[in-house]
Amino acid sequence: MSTEKKKTAFPARVIGIIVLLVVAAGAVGVYVNGMRSGNLPSEIADNADCSAAVTLASRLQDLAVGDIAAMTSIDTPTHLASLSFKGPDGNVMSLGNFGGKTVLVNLWATWCVPCRTEMPALDALQADMGSDAFEVVTINIDQGDDSKPKAFLKEIGVSDLAFYSDNSMGVFNTLKKQGNAVGLPATLLIDRNGCLVSRMFGPAHWSGDDAKTYLKQALEANGQA
Repeated sequence: MSTEKKKTAFPARVIGIIVLLVVAAGAVGVYVNGMRSGNLPSEIADNADCSAAVTLASRLQDLAVGDIAAMTSIDTPTHLASLSFKGPDGNVMSLGNFGGKTVLVNLWATWCVPCRTEMPALDALQADMGSDAFEVVTINIDQGDDSKPKAFLKEIGVSDLAFYSDNSMGVFNTLKKQGNAVGLPATLLIDRNGCLVSRMFGPAHWSGDDAKTYLKQALEANGQA
């Protein structure tokens, strides 16, 4: 009986190695999951003075009419400068990289039909109003590589929008937790300090006069007209 036990039992050293491997695997799993989460809520801290953005939001509310009637001004200071995603060169960047610019952020995906429909209007808006003071930043959140969304944009003739992406969907998930996105498309106006001014859930005709009047007023209020 004792001889049989000796044949089937694992030496203590082997057991120790197995335990170490299991612990290491668990650590790797946590790291990978953490990376896939993209932007964690704790990373998007309200650590800046965004009171000016709230004041601007109040001034703009009466201009949210017609094509952009669904644009809603915020009344709570919200700093989003650390919201991160990939830039045109594939490297990680954040909204803080646009410091000094007023930015219209739009989250979209190729599987979102309304998103696909409004991309030409966003491209036209960038062509008309894009400058050192203003940029339309469309962030694609398709999972997988960038080949499909890039092919789509090329197919429909988008030429003035830079390609920004986040295939972890971290940007969307963070904004959803904050109540700043409920589905796609989601559009946010960010002031030159990285503070949220207003948001829209759903598509809009962004190259129309209603949108341009609204955005020009935002730039003028920021001293960027």
